[in-house]
Amino acid sequence: MSVQSRDPRTGQVNGEVPDSPPEAVDAAVSAAAAAAPRLAAVAPGVRAGWLRALADALEENRQRLATLADRETALGEERLGGEVTRTANQLRHYAAVAEEGSYLEATIDHGGEGSPDLRRVNVPLGPVAVFGASNFPFAFGVLGNDTASALAAGCPVVAKAHPAHPLLCTELRDLAVAALTGAGAPEGTYEVVHGFAAGERLVLHPAISAVAFTGSQSGGLALWRLAASRDVVIPVYAEMGTVNPLVVTPGAARKRGAEIASGFVSSYTLGMGQFCTKPGLFLAPAGAGLVEAVAGALRSAAPRGWLLTEAIAEAYASGVERLAAAGARVVARVDAPEAGWAAAPALLSVTVADLTGKPELLTECFGPVALACEYADLDELRAVLAVLPGSLAAAVHAELEEEELFTELVSTLSRTAGRVVVDGYPTGVVVGWAQQHGGPWPATTMPQTTSVGAHALDRFVRPVAYQNAPDQVLPPPLRDGNPWRLPRRVNGRLVPAAEGER
Repeated sequence: MSVQSRDPRTGQVNGEVPDSPPEAVDAAVSAAAAAAPRLAAVAPGVRAGWLRALADALEENRQRLATLADRETALGEERLGGEVTRTANQLRHYAAVAEEGSYLEATIDHGGEGSPDLRRVNVPLGPVAVFGASNFPFAFGVLGNDTASALAAGCPVVAKAHPAHPLLCTELRDLAVAALTGAGAPEGTYEVVHGFAAGERLVLHPAISAVAFTGSQSGGLALWRLAASRDVVIPVYAEMGTVNPLVVTPGAARKRGAEIASGFVSSYTLGMGQFCTKPGLFLAPAGAGLVEAVAGALRSAAPRGWLLTEAIAEAYASGVERLAAAGARVVARVDAPEAGWAAAPALLSVTVADLTGKPELLTECFGPVALACEYADLDELRAVLAVLPGSLAAAVHAELEEEELFTELVSTLSRTAGRVVVDGYPTGVVVGWAQQHGGPWPATTMPQTTSVGAHALDRFVRPVAYQNAPDQVLPPPLRDGNPWRLPRRVNGRLVPAAEGER
């Protein structure tokens, strides 16, 4: 069998890639398992060099990769070229995080007076299976955040190619293997497999230590259940789609309602709504005219485009029908292009009673659609917020003069969202030290983790403590001489690497 690459604009076939047979999957994982001890033993600064070499290779091939990706995604060469640059910068960020070394949490208690010498450090889990996303073929694909953070943490990666862009995944695999090998990484550090059966075999392989996934709730939960069926259960870090709410207060509606409405349309239709952080629910005060303003902004913007795959397009159409069957009413709609896997952007309105009584309205519909709801008073707003499921992000537009309400909303939203955006929109996830891209169930399977930013490495390590171990048998981060020059906590005190403590 094989995976077909198709052009979303026309449905025409670009080419095809053979499925990986079982023996190829086993060989890839075996090579990763053989490489794992070597990656774990290498200083983080060395691995940082590998990631920077990979970043340079991406940028050197920026235009060629963007052109190929556009044939498979219809996302546009300009956006895709920018995404290549973003992905290169992500790789450099994770290189810097590895090099800095605090993710290892090296901790030393010297003991004495009857207490043992204890030393604790995070160690890599081992080979990681990465399932890349469809909507960001570079930044969240087979060389995206999951792969970069796993490699930075010292874990080999076997990535499962996404069927939406198999030709690009193959090209990225060849580029990555060449760059990593050229930089000195051992054989087995990185590989890619293709096909549904290959993905299942990958998760079930006993040498795989963890799974990272970005995509739909159904896909993430399927992998989570599969991993739980193993003799040795492993963690599945699934970042899944949710309904991300945006709340507008009465004060913000009065002062900048039109601006907020326009920004909301730009955000929920960005990339034809194919963002896991798309704001899917707009909550505004009744009588402010914001629902009409959003409808007008949608008609004026008239976004047109295609969804990534035929299956996504079909799911979008049926999802809008599902929302309508549950009581949502179409307020505005934009005609879609006739060819390919086009989607008609839409705005639907619902009542507070609908949202509090019909949970099916609070499930994600992937694509350019959003629900708008007016609340008559703060009690109605609180009633809606009380039934919201976990989400990756939430946004609030408020005025400082509404300090009590403003504070309440930020606090309330933080209970169900991984990131609270103030006076902005949740689409767009900055890669940095303080980022949190995760959230309570069902946004993710592990709400205490993030798939973006410095703390993404935490998913792929585990702590080990060593008691009364001689210096020469300890891992380098715990030795008295601190050969890797890491920040450490010694006898309760944080000691920067520059101090060269013992």
